[in-house]
Amino acid sequence: MGHGHPRLRAGGVGGQFWSVYVPATLPGADAVQAVLEQIDVVHWMCARYPDTFELALTADDVERIHRHGRIASLIGMEGGHAINNSLATLRMTYKLGARYMTLTHTKNTDWADAAGDEPKCHGLTPFGLEVVHEMNRLGMLVDLSHVTDETMRAAIKASKAPVIFSHSSARALCDHPRNVPDDVLGMVKTNGGVVMVCFVPGYLTESDRVDFVASEAEKELLQKLLSQ
Repeated sequence: MGHGHPRLRAGGVGGQFWSVYVPATLPGADAVQAVLEQIDVVHWMCARYPDTFELALTADDVERIHRHGRIASLIGMEGGHAINNSLATLRMTYKLGARYMTLTHTKNTDWADAAGDEPKCHGLTPFGLEVVHEMNRLGMLVDLSHVTDETMRAAIKASKAPVIFSHSSARALCDHPRNVPDDVLGMVKTNGGVVMVCFVPGYLTESDRVDFVASEAEKELLQKLLSQ
């Protein structure tokens, strides 16, 4: 079983996506470089701890790696800003092992709207539809956590494959814009997709959401004061 990472072992983790997240505030080409560096970390980690981790590129890989007593490591890109409006960049991140991409992080991209940002596309632009279709063609999961309701609906309609929400809870239980409304949950069922829960308390219950909103407002206030 190998000696590394006792907490992952104790938790019975058989496989997971490592998020190669880069901040949505990074401009264009800087985001591309940063995401390549993050992808490199996952490759490095698998090379450094080969008895514990192995890079998985397919569902069959996950099962094989798990059977061999290692932890299947997959790569997920959190935020479409990392491709800098380039399908070529998307294709190359896939070649490097990325197997899902969240269409946005906390800010809009030029082609999809983010929950909590001011909507501009009201769904997906024609290029946004191209991104979804190219992800389908490659075999990269379309992740709809972080996007607006309109973008969720547009992407599910456009996708020829099941979608995922990598970390989104239920809107009916907790009224946060990051959570999934009932009509979209119904669409996901028809689509054959999966909604995975975000375990941050502010996305789980109304009382925690109220506290979360207050703490975010306080943070924003501090940022303003610090930047003066």
